[in-house]
Amino acid sequence: MTTPFVDLAFDPPVRGFLHEPSPPTGGTIVLTHGAGANCQSILLVKMSNAFAASGFAVLRFDLPFRTERPHGPPSPGSASRDRDGLRRAVALMKERESGPVFLGGHSYGGRQSTILVSEDSQLVDGLLLLSYPLHPPRKPDQLRTSHFPKLNKPTFFVHGSRDPFGTISEMKSALKLIPAAHTLFEVDGAGHDLLIKKSIGELPVRVVSEFQTFVKKSPE
Repeated sequence: MTTPFVDLAFDPPVRGFLHEPSPPTGGTIVLTHGAGANCQSILLVKMSNAFAASGFAVLRFDLPFRTERPHGPPSPGSASRDRDGLRRAVALMKERESGPVFLGGHSYGGRQSTILVSEDSQLVDGLLLLSYPLHPPRKPDQLRTSHFPKLNKPTFFVHGSRDPFGTISEMKSALKLIPAAHTLFEVDGAGHDLLIKKSIGELPVRVVSEFQTFVKKSPE
């Protein structure tokens, strides 16, 4: 079951949708979007539904920059506030649910999640990253990996083989910087949106299965 979720008691507020698990397994995922989208993107909706069907409580929510303006990318300097929103969303779900809590998102949302966890290793139990934006398109020298050596939580990457923000080879090289357990789930033929021929297909179910296996094998 999916219900609207709005928390206005704090700044920044948390606005999104809560996916109730069926049946519950005690795990929680806080999931957010990329720079050009919102929490209603087909990728986030399908992923959240798949995780909820496998027993995870999922909070799918908009980052602060998106709650403040409905269109366009984040403003320069807004990243810190967006990370505050991620932290607040995690705190809310910890109040509601028991068991391990995972944080992540698509592209920009995933990147901000990694930066936050590199600064606060006790915040969550692991990361789920969809199309991590390793570098801007056609600028492979501008790597966004300076914080990777500080990631001390299990990290699961999902990446398309045609993603202009990083090739599979570049991703594998970059992930060697992460000291914690990590893995790269390759989606053959997919671009940055993780769609193949405009369809997400069975990808969410596959991701959930691989993520669960990864988490069970990863050390605490």
